[in-house]
This record gives sequence, C-alpha cells and structure tokens, in this order.
Amino acid sequence: MSFNREYSVNKTLTKDVIHKKLSGVCGGIAKHYNLPRLAVRVGAIVALLIFPVATGVAYLVATMLIPTKA
Repeated sequence: MSFNREYSVNKTLTKDVIHKKLSGVCGGIAKHYNLPRLAVRVGAIVALLIFPVATGVAYLVATMLIPTKA
C-alpha cells in the first residue's frame, strides 16, 4: 500500500501594506519566507551599509516589480 500525496501551497511574494515602513518590500519578504520582520529589516539595513548602491538599486527594483497585495 502506497500513500504518495503531493501538497502544493501557492504562496506568492507580495508587498505587505499593513506592516510597511517605506514600501512594504521587507515586510512582504518576511511574510513570504516566514521570518521575523525586524530581522529582514535589520538585514536590509546592514546590506545597505555594506553595499549601498547594489542594495538601493535592488530595493527600488523590488518596489517596482513586486505586486501589492490586493
């Protein structure tokens, strides 16, 4: 007897408009990957201090490309 079950959860990455500080990108990433919002925001700030241009460009691109939760 074989019980092979496949479960698929359709999670899409969206910006979090409820817990947003600037545009909701960090909140949306934290919600999608089930991480604490504070940890994602601190990681984004540290990345901004270490790689300011790359992180700034990535944040702006993410702001434009990630859809807002309807």
